[in-house]
Amino acid sequence: MAEPTSPSNDGFEAPLFGNRFVVEFTREPIAARGGGSDDRSSEPLCQGAFAEVSGLEAAMEPKTIKEGGANYGAHQRAGQVSFATVVLRRGMTRASDLWSWWGLFAGARTDAARANGAFAHRLTVRIALLDLESNPVLRWRLERAMPVKFKAADFNARSADVGIEEIHLVHEGLFMEGA
Repeated sequence: MAEPTSPSNDGFEAPLFGNRFVVEFTREPIAARGGGSDDRSSEPLCQGAFAEVSGLEAAMEPKTIKEGGANYGAHQRAGQVSFATVVLRRGMTRASDLWSWWGLFAGARTDAARANGAFAHRLTVRIALLDLESNPVLRWRLERAMPVKFKAADFNARSADVGIEEIHLVHEGLFMEGA
């Protein structure tokens, strides 16, 4: 009788499921574009559990160059890259850090720390995809993220909604990091 193969001896790698992830918010020194990946200088602020993350998307607008006498087609060149708004839905965290962060940009704070959109309050957001043993397998990094919409859950005694319904983030860079 043949021995059943096990994942440990046949090189099998489990597929990456998108339903196990964690979102981390960190403050990092202001760096040039593409910077901020040095974890030694980062300051973790908040970690949240969200049911859904959408908008990890980058698009490049091609530039068309038409050359006189070349009737077969135009030349295509790389254009400017734009990033979609990342939406974190149905989240939960006991800390009020995300609301405070939103307040820095929206002017919801009345103390001297009010900055109304200051660049220094932008955060690095990391979304880590986890394997079945909760080890990070893949990590997406949003550079210089800024909240543009915050929606709290509705209060309803018959529902089981969580504390943060949605937070929308715009950012200036999308990078894929290794685990």
